[in-house]
Amino acid sequence: MDFEFGGEDEAFRAEVREWLAAHIGSVEDRRAWERTLGKAGWIGLGWAEGGYGNRTAGLTQQVVWAEEYARSGAPPRSGHIGEKLLAPTLLAHGTDEQRARFLPPIAAGEELWCQGYSEPGAGSDLAGVSTKAELGPDGTYRITGQKIWTSLAHEADWCFVLARTEPGSRRHHGLTFLLLPMDQPGRIEVRPIRQMTGTSDFNEVFFDGARARVEHVVGGEGGGWRVAMSLLGFERGVSMLAQQVGFANELAQVVRAAAESGAVRDPVVRERLVRQWAELRVMRWNALRTLGSSGDAGAPSVAKLLWGGWHQRLGELALLVRGAAGTVGPAAWSASAPYELDVLQHLFLFSRADTIYGGSDQIQRTIIAERVLGLPREPKGQGAA
Repeated sequence: MDFEFGGEDEAFRAEVREWLAAHIGSVEDRRAWERTLGKAGWIGLGWAEGGYGNRTAGLTQQVVWAEEYARSGAPPRSGHIGEKLLAPTLLAHGTDEQRARFLPPIAAGEELWCQGYSEPGAGSDLAGVSTKAELGPDGTYRITGQKIWTSLAHEADWCFVLARTEPGSRRHHGLTFLLLPMDQPGRIEVRPIRQMTGTSDFNEVFFDGARARVEHVVGGEGGGWRVAMSLLGFERGVSMLAQQVGFANELAQVVRAAAESGAVRDPVVRERLVRQWAELRVMRWNALRTLGSSGDAGAPSVAKLLWGGWHQRLGELALLVRGAAGTVGPAAWSASAPYELDVLQHLFLFSRADTIYGGSDQIQRTIIAERVLGLPREPKGQGAA
């Protein structure tokens, strides 16, 4: 199964390549790059509606953009959470006023977003959140609690938060989806989490009476579970195909490393390399099979299980093919650069988290078992609903 790209798609591909070649390297930081993308209309190609400063494109052209972006070596996106997750959610569940307020700044690359879902006591169990939001006499919600593993919270201007607005409620009942600004000194604290790679893309976020306006509730008070589940469904699709272009580039690097080290002469290593290539093709076919579809409760979980395990195995293979050399950093230790990693070492360390973040493998298997196969639900603790 594959796409048939037409003449218009190939003309669009040429335009994308030309634009990316002319603009990559022209900006100094990721926020400025988002504004550059927004000015040219490249943010929001897949939105169901136009008129917010974005171009609109059909499915095949969205694939073209995603794949060419991944191939170009363009900077990692800072605005993808707003563009790919919040915007489709507002188009599906938001009010006209919410769409008019928030979609144009996302399309322009002016406002960046983070996602306030995971919590220390809940992990991948989204229905177990305990962050509270209480409506005050002034018509604003006061949010108190903690979120963790919040990607790009240190850069974000806004956060969409799942919080409990009904005292005493359990599981998916009594949850509300709120939008709140991150610039609230004394009420919101962001603490970066240092990872094994030495970087800090994830954060802890502490809310101590943070304010959210009542008109910034999406889906109505108590409707948070429905909105949150809808949002998670947007995490698959065109972005999966772009992700796989990046995976293919990483696999090519591992193959070159195996050839340089001589590990490719080992038949076991060759078999593992071929298996990685074959499984990557299967992931592409699966992404194409589910692209543009809706209502398949298991599709996001299947996709996550496929790519999480695949990428983690690739990281392990990246060090295996280099032998002892894979344990030595690319530069001598110094006080100013104590933690230098090369590309394949970074791949190995970062991929350890692939089967945990975005919903752990155990959670994904439970979803498939219960919602797709119809197996008995996992027993819950006493009092759970």
